[in-house]
Amino acid sequence: MNAEISAAADAGESDVETGRRSGRVQSVDRAVALLRAVARAARPGDATVAALAATCGLNRATAWRILTTLEAESIVACDRRTGQWQIGVGLVELAGVASVDSLVGSARPVLERLSLQTGETAALAVFRADRLTYVDEVAPTSVVAATWKGRVVPLHATSTGKALLAFLPAESARALLGGRLKRYTDSTITDRHALDEELELTRRRGFGVCRGEFEASAFGVSAPVLDSRGHPLALVSVWGPGGRLTEERFEALGEVVRDAAETIARPRSVVR
Repeated sequence: MNAEISAAADAGESDVETGRRSGRVQSVDRAVALLRAVARAARPGDATVAALAATCGLNRATAWRILTTLEAESIVACDRRTGQWQIGVGLVELAGVASVDSLVGSARPVLERLSLQTGETAALAVFRADRLTYVDEVAPTSVVAATWKGRVVPLHATSTGKALLAFLPAESARALLGGRLKRYTDSTITDRHALDEELELTRRRGFGVCRGEFEASAFGVSAPVLDSRGHPLALVSVWGPGGRLTEERFEALGEVVRDAAETIARPRSVVR
């Protein structure tokens, strides 16, 4: 490890000299190259420190130093059991902040159609600053409902949160959940094993559900808006009272919410 640190320090000095000559910061160039290599890793063996270093033409010590620095900011995450690196929740958050305005604009007509189709409130949520927040919603004119726009909601007790967790890298999802799972209602899932099973089911079917787990009267179905790498940019949901949004409707609602999320994910999606 001492040899790695020494080599990394030497690489850092070289970065300074290169930066003085070219106006670029070589360590930043290397960090970007490593990020791209992590994102493009197609097989598990492609995402170890050794493999990533070879892909980027770096020595292992330099790659290790840059990756651990990025990990400290949640830009990447490492599965310590396998040594595999993956994109972290911090980068997902940054992407969400950069694209949220354009995303809300393109999602609005999709939400309007989704609300009309289901007869329930349709909403869009994004994850930023370690919080899952609703940024837009459309409610049917015939329905009187409290607004969720601007509300921050827990990850383990909402359909939007479950859809986010299910499609994040496993290490990032575990880090976001932290310690004890807080109970909000009698239906809240507070057992980690039960939540893991729920997230696996969410991944398989492509949407998450909530059965009054955050607020007893609010039931919902949500699907992730995924980027080209399969990372969640936002979450689309339909929610309403349990008397209307029953268990029997979950499958059908899940399909239309999933379709809506896929429509929003398409570049410059437009509803005519």
